[in-house]
Amino acid sequence: MMDRLRSIWTTQDLRNKVLYTLGLLLIVRLIAHVPVPGIDPTTVQNALGKNNSLSQIFGLLSVFSGGSIQNFSIVALGVYPYITASIVIQLLQPIIPALNKMAQEGEAGRNRLAQITRYITLPLAFLQGLGQLVLFANIGAVSSTQFNLLNGATFAPTLATLMVLTTGVLLLVWIGELITENGVGNGISLIIFVNIVAAIPQKISQYLVSTGSGTTGGASSSNGGFLSLVIVGVILVIMMVLIVFVTLAQRRIPVQYPTKSLMGGRRAMMQTQQATYIPISVNQGGMIPLIFAQSLLLFPVILASYLAISSNPVVWLRNLFSWLQVQLDPTNWVYPLLFAGLVFAFTYFYATVLWEQMNMAENLRKQGAFIAGVRPGNDTANYMEKVLLRVTLGGAIFLALVAVVPFIPGLPKISGNTSGNLISAASLIIVVQVALDTVKQVQAQMVMRNYSGFLR
Repeated sequence: MMDRLRSIWTTQDLRNKVLYTLGLLLIVRLIAHVPVPGIDPTTVQNALGKNNSLSQIFGLLSVFSGGSIQNFSIVALGVYPYITASIVIQLLQPIIPALNKMAQEGEAGRNRLAQITRYITLPLAFLQGLGQLVLFANIGAVSSTQFNLLNGATFAPTLATLMVLTTGVLLLVWIGELITENGVGNGISLIIFVNIVAAIPQKISQYLVSTGSGTTGGASSSNGGFLSLVIVGVILVIMMVLIVFVTLAQRRIPVQYPTKSLMGGRRAMMQTQQATYIPISVNQGGMIPLIFAQSLLLFPVILASYLAISSNPVVWLRNLFSWLQVQLDPTNWVYPLLFAGLVFAFTYFYATVLWEQMNMAENLRKQGAFIAGVRPGNDTANYMEKVLLRVTLGGAIFLALVAVVPFIPGLPKISGNTSGNLISAASLIIVVQVALDTVKQVQAQMVMRNYSGFLR
Protein backbone atom coordinates (compact mmCIF):
# COMPACT_ATOMS: atom_id res chain seq x y z
CA MET A 1 0.00 0.00 0.00
CA MET A 2 2.76 2.42 0.94
CA ASP A 3 4.65 1.56 -2.25
CA ARG A 4 1.58 2.46 -4.32
CA LEU A 5 1.11 5.77 -2.50
CA ARG A 6 4.81 6.52 -2.97
CA SER A 7 4.49 5.74 -6.68
CA ILE A 8 1.53 8.11 -6.99
CA TRP A 9 3.41 10.91 -5.23
CA THR A 10 6.63 10.47 -7.22
CA THR A 11 4.78 10.67 -10.55
CA GLN A 12 4.59 14.40 -11.26
CA ASP A 13 1.54 14.57 -13.52
CA LEU A 14 -0.47 12.16 -11.35
CA ARG A 15 0.58 14.04 -8.21
CA ASN A 16 -0.62 17.26 -9.82
CA LYS A 17 -3.97 15.65 -10.64
CA VAL A 18 -4.42 14.53 -7.03
CA LEU A 19 -3.47 17.93 -5.61
CA TYR A 20 -5.72 19.67 -8.15
CA THR A 21 -8.63 17.47 -7.10
CA LEU A 22 -8.01 18.01 -3.39
CA GLY A 23 -7.74 21.77 -3.91
CA LEU A 24 -11.08 22.02 -5.70
CA LEU A 25 -12.77 19.79 -3.11
CA LEU A 26 -11.42 22.08 -0.39
CA ILE A 27 -12.96 25.05 -2.22
CA VAL A 28 -16.29 23.18 -2.30
CA ARG A 29 -16.20 22.71 1.47
CA LEU A 30 -15.32 26.38 2.00
CA ILE A 31 -18.22 27.50 -0.21
CA ALA A 32 -20.56 25.27 1.81
CA HIS A 33 -20.10 27.62 4.78
CA VAL A 34 -21.02 30.81 2.90
CA PRO A 35 -24.65 31.59 3.84
CA VAL A 36 -27.21 33.05 1.48
CA PRO A 37 -27.52 36.83 2.05
CA GLY A 38 -30.45 37.68 4.31
CA ILE A 39 -30.62 34.23 5.94
CA ASP A 40 -29.82 33.60 9.60
CA PRO A 41 -28.10 30.17 9.78
CA THR A 42 -28.86 29.87 13.51
CA THR A 43 -32.61 30.18 12.90
CA VAL A 44 -32.40 27.55 10.16
CA GLN A 45 -30.48 25.12 12.37
CA ASN A 46 -32.92 25.54 15.26
CA ALA A 47 -35.91 24.93 12.99
CA LEU A 48 -34.38 21.86 11.37
CA GLY A 49 -33.41 20.46 14.76
CA LYS A 50 -37.03 20.12 15.80
CA ASN A 51 -38.79 16.80 15.33
CA ASN A 52 -41.05 17.92 12.52
CA SER A 53 -42.79 15.82 9.88
CA LEU A 54 -41.06 17.90 7.20
CA SER A 55 -37.60 17.12 8.56
CA GLN A 56 -37.45 13.86 6.55
CA ILE A 57 -37.58 15.88 3.33
CA PHE A 58 -34.14 17.25 4.08
CA GLY A 59 -32.70 13.81 4.84
CA LEU A 60 -32.14 12.99 1.16
CA LEU A 61 -31.03 16.52 0.26
CA SER A 62 -28.49 16.59 3.08
CA VAL A 63 -26.79 13.54 1.52
CA PHE A 64 -25.81 15.67 -1.48
CA SER A 65 -25.16 18.95 0.34
CA GLY A 66 -22.92 17.82 3.20
CA GLY A 67 -24.61 19.98 5.83
CA SER A 68 -25.06 23.00 3.56
CA ILE A 69 -28.80 22.90 4.19
CA GLN A 70 -28.29 23.51 7.92
CA ASN A 71 -26.22 26.60 7.07
CA PHE A 72 -28.48 27.52 4.13
CA SER A 73 -25.34 28.24 2.16
CA ILE A 74 -25.17 29.33 -1.46
CA VAL A 75 -24.70 25.64 -2.40
CA ALA A 76 -27.51 24.37 -0.15
CA LEU A 77 -29.13 22.54 -3.07
CA GLY A 78 -25.95 20.53 -3.68
CA VAL A 79 -25.79 18.70 -7.01
CA TYR A 80 -29.18 17.02 -6.60
CA PRO A 81 -30.81 18.99 -9.50
CA TYR A 82 -27.97 17.91 -11.81
CA ILE A 83 -28.31 14.28 -10.74
CA THR A 84 -32.06 14.46 -11.34
CA ALA A 85 -31.48 15.93 -14.80
CA SER A 86 -28.94 13.21 -15.60
CA ILE A 87 -31.38 10.48 -14.59
CA VAL A 88 -34.16 12.08 -16.67
CA ILE A 89 -31.92 12.22 -19.76
CA GLN A 90 -30.86 8.62 -19.24
CA LEU A 91 -34.42 7.38 -18.91
CA LEU A 92 -35.61 9.39 -21.93
CA GLN A 93 -32.99 7.98 -24.31
CA PRO A 94 -34.94 4.82 -25.24
CA ILE A 95 -38.12 6.89 -25.58
CA ILE A 96 -36.86 9.83 -27.67
CA PRO A 97 -35.01 8.69 -30.84
CA ALA A 98 -33.01 11.92 -31.11
CA LEU A 99 -31.48 11.41 -27.65
CA ASN A 100 -30.79 7.77 -28.41
CA LYS A 101 -29.01 8.77 -31.61
CA MET A 102 -26.86 11.28 -29.72
CA ALA A 103 -25.82 8.59 -27.26
CA GLN A 104 -24.52 6.48 -30.17
CA GLU A 105 -22.52 9.27 -31.79
CA GLY A 106 -19.46 8.84 -29.61
CA GLU A 107 -17.75 11.72 -27.81
CA ALA A 108 -19.59 14.44 -29.74
CA GLY A 109 -22.97 12.93 -28.90
CA ARG A 110 -22.08 12.58 -25.22
CA ASN A 111 -21.01 16.23 -25.13
CA ARG A 112 -24.36 17.30 -26.57
CA LEU A 113 -26.21 15.17 -24.01
CA ALA A 114 -24.12 16.74 -21.25
CA GLN A 115 -25.06 20.20 -22.53
CA ILE A 116 -28.76 19.28 -22.58
CA THR A 117 -28.39 17.97 -19.01
CA ARG A 118 -27.04 21.35 -17.93
CA TYR A 119 -29.96 23.13 -19.60
CA ILE A 120 -32.41 20.92 -17.70
CA THR A 121 -30.49 21.45 -14.46
CA LEU A 122 -31.15 25.21 -14.57
CA PRO A 123 -34.98 25.15 -14.22
CA LEU A 124 -34.82 22.15 -11.87
CA ALA A 125 -32.47 24.03 -9.55
CA PHE A 126 -34.71 27.11 -9.63
CA LEU A 127 -37.83 25.06 -8.83
CA GLN A 128 -36.08 23.10 -6.09
CA GLY A 129 -34.84 26.33 -4.55
CA LEU A 130 -38.37 27.71 -4.60
CA GLY A 131 -39.75 24.56 -2.99
CA GLN A 132 -37.04 24.61 -0.36
CA LEU A 133 -37.81 28.23 0.50
CA VAL A 134 -41.50 27.40 0.90
CA LEU A 135 -40.74 24.42 3.12
CA PHE A 136 -38.36 26.47 5.23
CA ALA A 137 -41.06 29.08 5.65
CA ASN A 138 -43.53 26.40 6.78
CA ILE A 139 -41.23 25.13 9.54
CA GLY A 140 -40.17 28.64 10.59
CA ALA A 141 -36.60 28.43 9.30
CA VAL A 142 -37.09 31.63 7.26
CA SER A 143 -39.62 34.39 7.57
CA SER A 144 -42.63 34.02 5.28
CA THR A 145 -42.88 37.83 5.20
CA GLN A 146 -39.35 38.01 3.83
CA PHE A 147 -39.64 35.47 1.01
CA ASN A 148 -42.71 35.46 -1.21
CA LEU A 149 -42.70 35.60 -5.01
CA LEU A 150 -46.37 36.66 -5.08
CA ASN A 151 -45.80 39.76 -3.00
CA GLY A 152 -44.44 42.87 -4.67
CA ALA A 153 -42.53 43.97 -1.58
CA THR A 154 -40.68 40.64 -1.23
CA PHE A 155 -40.41 39.69 -4.91
CA ALA A 156 -36.91 41.12 -5.44
CA PRO A 157 -35.20 39.51 -2.40
CA THR A 158 -36.94 36.19 -3.08
CA LEU A 159 -35.84 36.19 -6.72
CA ALA A 160 -32.30 37.15 -5.70
CA THR A 161 -32.17 34.25 -3.22
CA LEU A 162 -33.41 31.80 -5.86
CA MET A 163 -30.82 33.07 -8.33
CA VAL A 164 -28.07 32.61 -5.72
CA LEU A 165 -29.17 29.02 -5.01
CA THR A 166 -29.40 28.21 -8.73
CA THR A 167 -25.97 29.69 -9.37
CA GLY A 168 -24.59 27.61 -6.51
CA VAL A 169 -25.76 24.41 -8.22
CA LEU A 170 -24.17 25.42 -11.52
CA LEU A 171 -20.97 26.38 -9.68
CA LEU A 172 -20.73 22.90 -8.16
CA VAL A 173 -21.42 21.29 -11.54
CA TRP A 174 -18.65 23.40 -13.11
CA ILE A 175 -16.19 22.43 -10.37
CA GLY A 176 -17.19 18.78 -10.78
CA GLU A 177 -16.52 18.92 -14.52
CA LEU A 178 -13.13 20.53 -13.89
CA ILE A 179 -12.23 17.65 -11.57
CA THR A 180 -13.41 15.12 -14.18
CA GLU A 181 -11.33 16.71 -16.95
CA ASN A 182 -8.16 17.66 -15.07
CA GLY A 183 -8.29 15.72 -11.82
CA VAL A 184 -8.83 12.16 -10.62
CA GLY A 185 -12.20 10.44 -10.84
CA ASN A 186 -15.74 11.60 -11.49
CA GLY A 187 -16.00 15.14 -10.15
CA ILE A 188 -19.72 15.11 -9.30
CA SER A 189 -19.38 11.84 -7.41
CA LEU A 190 -16.33 13.08 -5.52
CA ILE A 191 -18.21 16.23 -4.45
CA ILE A 192 -21.02 14.09 -3.02
CA PHE A 193 -18.43 11.81 -1.40
CA VAL A 194 -16.64 14.68 0.33
CA ASN A 195 -19.92 16.21 1.49
CA ILE A 196 -21.00 12.93 3.08
CA VAL A 197 -17.65 12.33 4.77
CA ALA A 198 -17.48 15.93 6.02
CA ALA A 199 -20.84 15.52 7.79
CA ILE A 200 -19.75 12.43 9.76
CA PRO A 201 -17.84 14.25 12.59
CA GLN A 202 -20.75 16.65 13.06
CA LYS A 203 -23.25 13.78 13.31
CA ILE A 204 -21.07 11.96 15.83
CA SER A 205 -20.69 15.08 17.99
CA GLN A 206 -24.44 15.72 17.81
CA TYR A 207 -25.14 12.18 18.92
CA LEU A 208 -22.67 12.38 21.81
CA VAL A 209 -24.24 15.63 22.96
CA SER A 210 -27.77 14.25 22.67
CA THR A 211 -26.85 11.18 24.75
CA GLY A 212 -24.84 13.15 27.30
CA SER A 213 -21.58 11.38 26.42
CA GLY A 214 -18.45 13.30 27.15
CA THR A 215 -20.23 15.62 29.59
CA THR A 216 -20.48 15.71 33.36
CA GLY A 217 -23.94 14.11 33.25
CA GLY A 218 -22.69 10.77 34.51
CA ALA A 219 -20.48 7.89 33.59
CA SER A 220 -23.32 5.55 32.67
CA SER A 221 -24.72 7.76 29.93
CA SER A 222 -21.23 8.46 28.62
CA ASN A 223 -20.34 4.78 28.43
CA GLY A 224 -23.70 4.00 26.82
CA GLY A 225 -23.15 6.63 24.13
CA PHE A 226 -19.67 5.39 23.24
CA LEU A 227 -20.84 1.77 23.30
CA SER A 228 -23.59 2.66 20.83
CA LEU A 229 -21.03 4.29 18.56
CA VAL A 230 -18.90 1.13 18.69
CA ILE A 231 -21.94 -0.95 17.73
CA VAL A 232 -22.68 1.44 14.86
CA GLY A 233 -19.04 1.22 13.74
CA VAL A 234 -19.21 -2.58 13.63
CA ILE A 235 -22.47 -2.45 11.64
CA LEU A 236 -20.93 0.05 9.21
CA VAL A 237 -17.89 -2.15 8.63
CA ILE A 238 -20.08 -5.21 7.98
CA MET A 239 -22.32 -3.23 5.62
CA MET A 240 -19.35 -1.79 3.73
CA VAL A 241 -17.87 -5.26 3.23
CA LEU A 242 -21.21 -6.52 1.93
CA ILE A 243 -21.64 -3.47 -0.35
CA VAL A 244 -18.16 -3.98 -1.81
CA PHE A 245 -18.91 -7.67 -2.37
CA VAL A 246 -22.26 -6.98 -4.08
CA THR A 247 -20.88 -4.04 -6.10
CA LEU A 248 -18.05 -6.10 -7.53
CA ALA A 249 -20.13 -9.27 -7.98
CA GLN A 250 -21.11 -10.08 -11.55
CA ARG A 251 -22.34 -12.91 -13.73
CA ARG A 252 -20.14 -13.49 -16.77
CA ILE A 253 -21.84 -14.77 -19.91
CA PRO A 254 -19.28 -16.46 -22.24
CA VAL A 255 -19.32 -15.11 -25.80
CA GLN A 256 -17.55 -16.39 -28.93
CA TYR A 257 -16.17 -13.79 -31.37
CA PRO A 258 -15.12 -15.04 -34.82
CA THR A 259 -11.67 -14.07 -36.07
CA LYS A 260 -9.73 -14.86 -39.27
CA SER A 261 -6.09 -15.74 -39.64
CA LEU A 262 -3.77 -16.52 -42.60
CA MET A 263 -2.50 -20.08 -42.94
CA GLY A 264 0.43 -21.25 -45.11
CA GLY A 265 1.79 -19.91 -48.35
CA ARG A 266 -1.47 -20.30 -50.25
CA ARG A 267 -2.95 -17.53 -48.12
CA ALA A 268 -5.85 -19.79 -47.22
CA MET A 269 -8.21 -18.22 -44.76
CA MET A 270 -9.05 -20.23 -41.66
CA GLN A 271 -11.75 -19.02 -39.27
CA THR A 272 -11.08 -19.32 -35.55
CA GLN A 273 -12.99 -18.24 -32.48
CA GLN A 274 -11.98 -15.93 -29.66
CA ALA A 275 -13.71 -16.46 -26.32
CA THR A 276 -14.61 -13.58 -24.02
CA TYR A 277 -17.50 -12.75 -21.73
CA ILE A 278 -20.18 -10.13 -21.03
CA PRO A 279 -20.29 -9.08 -17.36
CA ILE A 280 -23.70 -8.49 -15.77
CA SER A 281 -23.39 -6.73 -12.41
CA VAL A 282 -25.55 -7.83 -9.52
CA ASN A 283 -26.21 -4.18 -8.63
CA GLN A 284 -26.75 -2.42 -11.95
CA GLY A 285 -28.35 0.73 -10.59
CA GLY A 286 -26.06 1.52 -7.67
CA MET A 287 -27.74 4.03 -5.36
CA ILE A 288 -30.17 5.31 -8.06
CA PRO A 289 -33.07 3.05 -6.92
CA LEU A 290 -32.71 4.42 -3.39
CA ILE A 291 -32.99 7.98 -4.69
CA PHE A 292 -36.02 7.09 -6.83
CA ALA A 293 -37.82 5.41 -3.94
CA GLN A 294 -37.11 8.11 -1.39
CA SER A 295 -38.09 10.89 -3.81
CA LEU A 296 -41.39 9.15 -4.56
CA LEU A 297 -42.18 8.78 -0.85
CA LEU A 298 -41.29 12.40 -0.15
CA PHE A 299 -43.60 13.76 -2.85
CA PRO A 300 -46.86 13.16 -0.89
CA VAL A 301 -45.23 14.66 2.21
CA ILE A 302 -44.36 17.80 0.28
CA LEU A 303 -47.93 18.05 -1.02
CA ALA A 304 -49.24 17.50 2.50
CA SER A 305 -47.35 20.59 3.68
CA TYR A 306 -49.64 22.60 1.38
CA LEU A 307 -52.89 20.61 1.48
CA ALA A 308 -53.03 19.16 5.01
CA ILE A 309 -53.57 22.55 6.61
CA SER A 310 -56.60 23.84 8.47
CA SER A 311 -57.18 26.61 5.91
CA ASN A 312 -57.77 24.07 3.11
CA PRO A 313 -61.52 24.30 2.30
CA VAL A 314 -61.66 20.82 0.70
CA VAL A 315 -62.22 18.64 3.74
CA TRP A 316 -61.72 15.23 2.13
CA LEU A 317 -58.47 16.35 0.47
CA ARG A 318 -57.21 17.78 3.75
CA ASN A 319 -58.05 14.57 5.61
CA LEU A 320 -56.44 12.42 2.91
CA PHE A 321 -53.10 14.19 3.02
CA SER A 322 -53.21 14.41 6.80
CA TRP A 323 -53.54 10.62 6.85
CA LEU A 324 -50.70 10.26 4.31
CA GLN A 325 -48.54 12.56 6.39
CA VAL A 326 -48.99 10.29 9.41
CA GLN A 327 -48.50 7.03 7.50
CA LEU A 328 -45.37 8.24 5.68
CA ASP A 329 -43.66 9.40 8.83
CA PRO A 330 -40.33 7.54 9.19
CA THR A 331 -41.21 6.51 12.74
CA ASN A 332 -44.21 4.57 11.37
CA TRP A 333 -43.63 0.96 10.27
CA VAL A 334 -45.41 1.66 6.96
CA TYR A 335 -42.62 3.96 5.72
CA PRO A 336 -39.69 1.46 5.82
CA LEU A 337 -41.93 -1.26 4.39
CA LEU A 338 -42.93 0.89 1.42
CA PHE A 339 -39.36 2.13 1.08
CA ALA A 340 -37.99 -1.41 0.79
CA GLY A 341 -40.68 -2.42 -1.72
CA LEU A 342 -40.06 0.61 -3.93
CA VAL A 343 -36.29 0.09 -3.82
CA PHE A 344 -36.80 -3.54 -4.90
CA ALA A 345 -39.08 -2.50 -7.80
CA PHE A 346 -36.90 0.39 -8.97
CA THR A 347 -33.79 -1.82 -8.95
CA TYR A 348 -35.43 -4.06 -11.56
CA PHE A 349 -36.79 -1.07 -13.48
CA TYR A 350 -33.47 0.75 -13.72
CA ALA A 351 -31.50 -2.41 -14.57
CA THR A 352 -33.94 -3.18 -17.39
CA VAL A 353 -33.74 0.36 -18.77
CA LEU A 354 -29.94 0.32 -18.76
CA TRP A 355 -29.84 -3.10 -20.44
CA GLU A 356 -32.24 -2.03 -23.20
CA GLN A 357 -30.10 1.03 -23.89
CA MET A 358 -27.02 -1.16 -24.45
CA ASN A 359 -28.93 -3.34 -26.96
CA MET A 360 -26.39 -6.08 -26.39
CA ALA A 361 -28.04 -8.84 -28.46
CA GLU A 362 -28.17 -6.66 -31.59
CA ASN A 363 -24.55 -5.57 -31.14
CA LEU A 364 -23.43 -9.19 -30.86
CA ARG A 365 -25.33 -10.08 -34.02
CA LYS A 366 -23.69 -7.26 -35.98
CA GLN A 367 -20.24 -8.39 -34.85
CA GLY A 368 -20.94 -12.02 -35.71
CA ALA A 369 -20.54 -13.05 -32.06
CA PHE A 370 -22.74 -15.60 -30.36
CA ILE A 371 -23.38 -17.37 -27.08
CA ALA A 372 -22.68 -21.09 -27.22
CA GLY A 373 -25.91 -23.07 -27.48
CA VAL A 374 -28.09 -19.98 -28.09
CA ARG A 375 -29.29 -18.77 -31.48
CA PRO A 376 -28.41 -15.18 -32.45
CA GLY A 377 -31.16 -12.57 -32.47
CA ASN A 378 -34.31 -12.89 -30.37
CA ASP A 379 -33.18 -16.10 -28.63
CA THR A 380 -30.00 -14.37 -27.47
CA ALA A 381 -31.98 -11.35 -26.27
CA ASN A 382 -34.41 -13.55 -24.33
CA TYR A 383 -31.60 -15.60 -22.80
CA MET A 384 -29.66 -12.53 -21.65
CA GLU A 385 -32.83 -10.95 -20.26
CA LYS A 386 -33.53 -14.06 -18.18
CA VAL A 387 -29.98 -13.99 -16.83
CA LEU A 388 -30.33 -10.28 -16.05
CA LEU A 389 -33.58 -10.81 -14.11
CA ARG A 390 -32.12 -13.67 -12.08
CA VAL A 391 -28.91 -11.80 -11.28
CA THR A 392 -30.73 -8.57 -10.42
CA LEU A 393 -32.87 -10.43 -7.88
CA GLY A 394 -29.92 -10.65 -5.50
CA GLY A 395 -29.07 -6.97 -5.95
CA ALA A 396 -32.68 -5.90 -5.43
CA ILE A 397 -33.02 -7.90 -2.21
CA PHE A 398 -29.70 -6.55 -0.94
CA LEU A 399 -30.59 -2.90 -1.66
CA ALA A 400 -34.00 -3.34 -0.01
CA LEU A 401 -32.36 -4.73 3.12
CA VAL A 402 -29.74 -1.96 3.19
CA ALA A 403 -32.51 0.62 2.81
CA VAL A 404 -34.33 -0.50 5.96
CA VAL A 405 -31.23 -0.82 8.17
CA PRO A 406 -31.48 2.83 9.40
CA PHE A 407 -35.04 2.14 10.58
CA ILE A 408 -34.12 -0.79 12.83
CA PRO A 409 -35.36 0.02 16.36
CA GLY A 410 -32.58 0.71 18.82
CA LEU A 411 -30.04 2.12 16.38
CA PRO A 412 -28.50 5.44 17.52
CA LYS A 413 -30.37 8.51 16.32
CA ILE A 414 -29.70 12.21 16.71
CA SER A 415 -32.24 13.85 19.00
CA GLY A 416 -34.62 10.96 18.46
CA ASN A 417 -35.22 11.92 14.82
CA THR A 418 -35.21 9.11 12.26
CA SER A 419 -33.95 11.45 9.56
CA GLY A 420 -30.93 12.07 11.79
CA ASN A 421 -29.74 8.47 11.76
CA LEU A 422 -26.03 7.94 12.01
CA ILE A 423 -26.40 5.28 9.31
CA SER A 424 -27.76 6.22 5.88
CA ALA A 425 -28.22 3.60 3.20
CA ALA A 426 -27.76 6.00 0.28
CA SER A 427 -24.74 7.67 1.91
CA LEU A 428 -23.00 4.40 2.62
CA ILE A 429 -23.50 3.03 -0.90
CA ILE A 430 -22.35 6.30 -2.46
CA VAL A 431 -19.20 6.42 -0.32
CA VAL A 432 -18.22 2.82 -1.10
CA GLN A 433 -18.93 3.02 -4.83
CA VAL A 434 -17.16 6.36 -5.30
CA ALA A 435 -14.15 5.07 -3.38
CA LEU A 436 -14.01 1.94 -5.57
CA ASP A 437 -14.35 3.96 -8.79
CA THR A 438 -11.65 6.43 -7.73
CA VAL A 439 -9.24 3.64 -6.83
CA LYS A 440 -9.86 2.01 -10.23
CA GLN A 441 -9.17 5.27 -12.05
CA VAL A 442 -5.95 5.86 -10.13
CA GLN A 443 -4.88 2.31 -10.87
CA ALA A 444 -5.64 2.84 -14.55
CA GLN A 445 -3.47 5.97 -14.52
CA MET A 446 -0.63 4.00 -12.95
CA VAL A 447 -1.01 1.09 -15.39
CA MET A 448 -0.67 3.54 -18.30
CA ARG A 449 2.66 4.59 -16.82
CA ASN A 450 3.82 0.93 -16.73
CA TYR A 451 4.05 0.51 -12.99
CA SER A 452 4.28 -3.23 -12.64
CA GLY A 453 3.22 -3.12 -8.99
CA PHE A 454 -0.31 -2.23 -10.01
CA LEU A 455 -0.55 -5.14 -12.43
CA ARG A 456 -0.36 -7.75 -9.70
